[in-house]
Amino acid sequence: MSGKFESKKSQKNRWKRYANVIHLWLGFLTGVVVFIVAITGCIYVFQDEIKDMTHDWRHIERQDRAFIPPSVILKKVKHAYPAVAANMVVYQNGDRPASVFVSIDNVPHTIYINPYSGEITHLQNLDNDFFMIVEHLHRFLLLPEKIGKQVTGISTLIFLVMLITGLILWWPKRWKNAGQNFKIRWNARWRRKNYEWHRTTGFYMVLPAIVVALTGLSFSYEWVHDSFFYLGNIGNGETLESAVPSFEKNDKITANVALDHAMSQTRDLAPASGMYFVWDQGEGLPIMTGAYPESHAFDHQSNFFFDPESGKLLASQYYEDKSPGLKFQEMSYGLHTGQLLDLPGKIAAFTASLFVAALPVSGFLIWYGRRNKKKRKFLKNPPLQRI
Repeated sequence: MSGKFESKKSQKNRWKRYANVIHLWLGFLTGVVVFIVAITGCIYVFQDEIKDMTHDWRHIERQDRAFIPPSVILKKVKHAYPAVAANMVVYQNGDRPASVFVSIDNVPHTIYINPYSGEITHLQNLDNDFFMIVEHLHRFLLLPEKIGKQVTGISTLIFLVMLITGLILWWPKRWKNAGQNFKIRWNARWRRKNYEWHRTTGFYMVLPAIVVALTGLSFSYEWVHDSFFYLGNIGNGETLESAVPSFEKNDKITANVALDHAMSQTRDLAPASGMYFVWDQGEGLPIMTGAYPESHAFDHQSNFFFDPESGKLLASQYYEDKSPGLKFQEMSYGLHTGQLLDLPGKIAAFTASLFVAALPVSGFLIWYGRRNKKKRKFLKNPPLQRI
């Protein structure tokens, strides 16, 4: 019995040694990237609230009349910027401007328009926008997109492995003494305090960090994004091809009246929504519209499809009728940013990102402290002196 007990004990110790080596070297490999991605995530979470406080052009005076149709807005954009191609209009609620995304001299811009009058109220250069820079740093480390996406994606996958090895290292030897793994002794010396902080917060952050990491990976890798769909649809047999209605291609040019009619019908079909878009997809595809419950909240969307010539409704896809997999797939942004649960969700996402950003720092301090301790011990008692 004793031999079996010892072998199991040594096996557990061996797994912990392996986990420690993997955890340490993967931390060296990706620690800086994880810190940058997490800290920029903290900054980005409250971007809408900060923009609302600092940019007055994000608000307009509410009026007791209907918005002008999308064809008029696109005509005014074309008149002001003849060289641009614009095919989508986004309407917010009554006290916010409509917006059109365009590329001017290969630089992305958002044009903001008063939806009551059609007056262009602001032209935003997205390359110079602070939060767009933060987003590019978060997603691509300011590297070219193809390279940066792989660096952050691979680092995030490695971070998931680190969460597993960290959990192995946290696992108590005896559960009757497990209480000490759930708390931090704030009166201990700083190295001990830092170690316990890393160990304890790392454990509490495992689940939130996994959610943030996996939803973030869905923006880097299509296979992760698709896996959300299939995971949510286990047992119901829906495929990605059947999730969105299919239509025969119509090569006729979209008429402005069809675009306006599509937007008008969408408002009738989803009257309580706080944000809409209407999109001329071109290439013979139907006009697509979307309706969201709240402004600047990209979840719980309903979609509608219209004939590009007549504006006749071809298909409706209300949020309530979507499959669990499609809902799960579409809520990845809301889960990643905490937006799905409004302010409490954003606070949770901010806190989780902040703690994740601190883990590489505290982990480095643990390694540095142990390295210095060994060095001091060596200098105090060098090999020649021991001989």
